[in-house]
Amino acid sequence: MSDEQQFHVDEVSPSYWKVTFENGPINLIDVDTVEQLAALVTRIEQADELTVVVFQSANPDFFMAHWDFTADTARVSAMRAGSTGLHPYADNLIRLSTVPAVTISAINGRVRGAGSEFVLATDIRFAGPRAVLGQFEVGVGSVPGGNPMGRLARLVGRGRAMEIVLGADDFPAELAARYGYVNRVLPDGELDGFVDAFARRIEGFDKVAVSETKSVVNAATHIPHDEFASSLSGFFRTSGRPENADHVRSLFRRGLQTPGGAELDLGKQVAERG
Repeated sequence: MSDEQQFHVDEVSPSYWKVTFENGPINLIDVDTVEQLAALVTRIEQADELTVVVFQSANPDFFMAHWDFTADTARVSAMRAGSTGLHPYADNLIRLSTVPAVTISAINGRVRGAGSEFVLATDIRFAGPRAVLGQFEVGVGSVPGGNPMGRLARLVGRGRAMEIVLGADDFPAELAARYGYVNRVLPDGELDGFVDAFARRIEGFDKVAVSETKSVVNAATHIPHDEFASSLSGFFRTSGRPENADHVRSLFRRGLQTPGGAELDLGKQVAERG
């Protein structure tokens, strides 16, 4: 595990934390991210007074780009199961969604693939006008690994979930809000102030009332753990297959995992071959 921290925690007060994600030029998610997120979730779980956590990005163009295509697959495979009994990638998403504190994503820029799966695991998603969300994995021959199928089907309905995950396209902020992928879009320059005010409002409420109310909502929208196991198993089984290697190499030639090029309109790029 790298010593370089990707999640920077600002304990605004014992009951309100801001967490800023920062990892390279486009905020890729890698094996270190998984390990550091596990430690952060444990820290959140053990903070008795913590009522609300806001997640934001240090990069205005990329909230969390996606999983790092160059990640060490052997290291990923060797990771020990988390407390749910699942691989720590899935374990993190389940545990994050059930921490006693309310979790809020303040989304500026692009958030796709594993990044989208992260924000879907948070309780509330607010977006700036230039936010872009998407699950592009099918476009590169993979099953999405963090069960966005289950999350989105419950959020936006079966048909729209199919459109998002099978179409593998980008969803601009306003369309994402119309579908229910995010709660709402704030005008340019107003996201951070709105989210901070909303978080401070919740911070002022009784922690027991907040956490127990969240628990009831979670029970009403429960996703069985075996859905996450199936989704991640599908990802491991389908990603990196040789029949998709030329397409992925083409995306790298067009600027995949760099701040320009393919990352700017990845939904369009995954549909273009050659």
